[in-house]
Amino acid sequence: MYNIPVEATLEVVGGKWKVVILCHLDKGEKRTSELKRLMPEITQKMLTQQLRELEEDGVVKRVIYEQIPPKVVYSLTDYGWSLKPILDAMCSWGEQHIGKTVEESKQANA
Repeated sequence: MYNIPVEATLEVVGGKWKVVILCHLDKGEKRTSELKRLMPEITQKMLTQQLRELEEDGVVKRVIYEQIPPKVVYSLTDYGWSLKPILDAMCSWGEQHIGKTVEESKQANA
């Protein structure tokens, strides 16, 4: 099914938004509206789709609280927490990359 194992990882977390969602859930459970506020560029439709796919892959769980109005909360599953080292490594690399591009921009404008 996969040529190399990284393809399996990308099937679950690939795309623009899934890793961002996972990074936000790494900080604690979130309601849909909280995730939308944290990611203003994502459409509601895309957020819902990405959450459903992450839930289907077993890395995110959805809990519905029976109240009025209903409260839906998303969090990482134990399996989702196994992605934490990958998310941490991506964040660390991203910080370095931002620093590098800022420095290069300063040099280009000097």
